Amino acid sequence: MNRYDTLSSWQTKELRQSHHFFNLHRATHPSRFTVTILISLAGILACQSAIVQAEPTAQKWLKPHKPDSTEAIHQQLPFYPSRASTDRPLKPEMFESPEVCKGCHGEIYQQWQRSVMAHSWKDPIYQALFKRASQATDGKVDNFCIACHSPIGMTSMNASAATLDQDDNLPGVNCEVCHNIREITGSDNGAYILAPNRDKHIKLGPRHDANSPYHQTEYSDLHTKSEFCSVCHNVSHPFNSTPIERTYDEWQESAYNEQGVQCQDCHMTPGPGKQTNPGKSAVMGKEREHIYSHAFSGGNSTLHQYFNDPIGAELAREMLHSAATVEFIALPESLVAGELATIQVKVSNVGAGHKLPTGFPEGREIWVDFTVRSSEQAPIYRSGAVVDGQTEPGTKSFKVTLGDKNGDVVDLNVWEVDRILSDTRILPHGYTIVEYTFLVPDNIHGKLSLEAKLNYWPFSQHLVDELLGEGELTVDIVTMTTATAQLSTEPSNALAKHTTDTESMKD
Repeated sequence: MNRYDTLSSWQTKELRQSHHFFNLHRATHPSRFTVTILISLAGILACQSAIVQAEPTAQKWLKPHKPDSTEAIHQQLPFYPSRASTDRPLKPEMFESPEVCKGCHGEIYQQWQRSVMAHSWKDPIYQALFKRASQATDGKVDNFCIACHSPIGMTSMNASAATLDQDDNLPGVNCEVCHNIREITGSDNGAYILAPNRDKHIKLGPRHDANSPYHQTEYSDLHTKSEFCSVCHNVSHPFNSTPIERTYDEWQESAYNEQGVQCQDCHMTPGPGKQTNPGKSAVMGKEREHIYSHAFSGGNSTLHQYFNDPIGAELAREMLHSAATVEFIALPESLVAGELATIQVKVSNVGAGHKLPTGFPEGREIWVDFTVRSSEQAPIYRSGAVVDGQTEPGTKSFKVTLGDKNGDVVDLNVWEVDRILSDTRILPHGYTIVEYTFLVPDNIHGKLSLEAKLNYWPFSQHLVDELLGEGELTVDIVTMTTATAQLSTEPSNALAKHTTDTESMKD
C-alpha cells in the first residue's frame, strides 16, 4: 500500500517535526509500563499490517482522513476542494519544460505531444464547461477542475477560471507532473502529492535500473499500478460526494484487477493487442523488451481530430473497435408478413477493463443503430438515428444519466448533480441484450436485411453546439462494430389462406 502517514499539507511540516522529536524523547526514556504497551501495540500492528495488505491498494481516503470541519479542510487540503497537495510551496521554476525532456526522450515526447494528456488544459469542451461551472459557483470549483487539467498551474501559478482569458498556455498533464508525483492520499479528486526535486533533480519512474546523465532516477512502485491513475480517473462531486466518474473503481472491481492487468497495460501500449513494444526510452538508454507508450490511447477520436492529429484519432478508433462485439441471437427462421417480429441484439464488453463507456458521463454514449431493410434496400424500421445532434428517443443506449436534488435529469450543469438516476453501461466481460419489435409489412416480398451498428461518441453534437456554437467542432461518430443478417419472409396466414381458396375455386 502507498502509505502517507503525515498530514497532506506542507503548512503542517513544523507540527509534524515537533511530534517526531517528542516521540523520539519518549522512546529513548521508556518506562516499564511503556515497554509493555509498546510490545502489545507491536502485536496489534502486526495483525493490522496483515489485514491492510489484503485490502485493495487504494481507498477513497487514506491519511489524512476525510475532513469533517472547516478547520480540518484548511489544514489538510491546501487546494480545496481538490485533494491535491505538495510537500512545500511550489514555484513555476521548480518544473522543467517538456522540451527539455525531448532532448533525450524524443519518441516519447512525440507520443505525449499528441496525447489528450498534453491537451488537458486546452481541451475546448473542458474550457467551456469549466467557465460555466466557475461562474455558476463563484469560483468554488476552480481548484477542483484545475487539479487534474493543469496540476502545475494550480499548485505553482495560482491558476483559476480567469486564467483562461488571461493566459491560455498553462501546462496540461506533462512529464513533470507524472514523474514528480511521489505518493497519493486516496483515489479520487486529484489526491496526489506533487513533489518536484530540482535540488537533487530526481525523476520518479517504473524502472529499477534507469540511469540518466542529466537527472537522477528513482524507482516508484506507484507508477506501475492503476492506483496512480485513480486520482484523476475517479471523480466525486466536491461538495456532496456523488460518484460522477468511476473509471478506476470499475477496473478495481473487475476480473482485470484480479488478473493483474493494470491501466498501463492497455493505455500505454502502441495499440490494442500489442503487449510488447521493444526499444529504448531514451537515446542513450538500454534496449528493453517493452517501452511504455506515452500516447495514452483512449476513445476520444473527436479531440484528436480537433487538434489535427490523425494518428491519434485512428489509434482511438482502433481502441474502440477492439472493445466490444455485437451479434444477433435467437433469430427466427423467417418473418411473417403483416405480423410483429422481435429481434434480439447482444452487445458484449470484450476489451475494456472498465464499463462501456466510461468517464465523462454528460457526454459518453454507446448506442445501437438498428435498421431493417427490404430487398429493395428501403428501410422499413430503424431505431438509433441521430436527430438534432442527439440519439433519437427510444434508442438503446449505454450511458449514465445524472440527476439533481429534485430528481430531474442533468445533461450539462454537472455542478448541480446530486444523484445517479440510471446506469445502463456494460461491465467488463459483461454483456447486455436489447430487443426490437416491429411490424413486418404485409406486402413484403423476398428477404429482409438486418443491420446493428454499435456507435460511440465522447459527447453528443447537441452538447458540443451548446457549449461552443454550431460549426465549431464536429463530433466523430465511431462505429465500433457491426452485425448483419438476412431473413426470409413468408406471406401472412390470411394471405396464404386467400391464395389457397382462390386456387381451389379455379379447380
